[in-house]
Amino acid sequence: MALAFLFPGQGVQRVGMGKSLVKAFPSLRDFFTTADKITGRPISKLCFDGPEDELTLTINAQPAIFTTCFACWVLISERGFQPKFVAGHSLGEWTAVVASGALEFEDGLRLVAKRGELMHQAPQGSMAAILGASLEQVEKLCQAASEKGVIVIANHNAPDQIVISGEPTAVEYAVQIARQFGAVKAVVLKVSGAFHSPLMAEAKERFRSFVEPFPFRNPEVPVVSNVTGQPVQNGEEIKGLLVEQLTSPVRWTDCIQTMAEQGVKVFVELGPGRVLSGLVRKTIPDAITFCVEDPKSFEETVNALEAM
Repeated sequence: MALAFLFPGQGVQRVGMGKSLVKAFPSLRDFFTTADKITGRPISKLCFDGPEDELTLTINAQPAIFTTCFACWVLISERGFQPKFVAGHSLGEWTAVVASGALEFEDGLRLVAKRGELMHQAPQGSMAAILGASLEQVEKLCQAASEKGVIVIANHNAPDQIVISGEPTAVEYAVQIARQFGAVKAVVLKVSGAFHSPLMAEAKERFRSFVEPFPFRNPEVPVVSNVTGQPVQNGEEIKGLLVEQLTSPVRWTDCIQTMAEQGVKVFVELGPGRVLSGLVRKTIPDAITFCVEDPKSFEETVNALEAM
């Protein structure tokens, strides 16, 4: 049965992530130690013990999540499971790219750390989740709110869950009028930046210059791109799309539908929380999902996959 590995993005971080995995599988500590050395920040301490306010900062959260998700992938890949595709949500796409074999773990860490730094420095912005409205309705909502400032669709997470991003005044206004455009609920997210919006343009160009010298190989497993919603099998194309991702919407619904249309029945989420598993089931109701985030869920997932 065809399966895909999925990697979550920023927002899933929580104090204690990775701690039980390292205790159960001591060899995984090396990845967290490497993260400390490459970033020059106490990533392992923030993951295992917090404090939460520091872990949540974009500059820390991105390399912390990347490292934790990569450790989960190492465990499952060592058991010999071969996915048909890999994909990640926003930041998670970087872990997917490393898992695909297109980029070394250490280079991925350097690039993710720089990504987090540039996004942390970007102009102040806001994001909000719009629940219950269609893509077309949210597009009209953004058009109506654009009189207050820059506002765009940032994430198409599921048929009824779309995230908007932009200047705080525009996002706040959109939240106020969202019900007029079919929304059941609108929630401002706890982020400091307008990710996946034109407000990230300067960060994107600075990041493009930083990424350019790094070598990307053709992946061993196709990576389903956030930008296009389609599989990519060329290393240089992956590199370019990862840069464009900073200002492009995350087409997560398209990513999941593409994999399902190409025969994927089982989706394994590798990292803290079960956010992506929920989004998969909203998009493909009969999909089978698993999550690897601690020793217990790892063993449960392995047993279930081996029984298929």
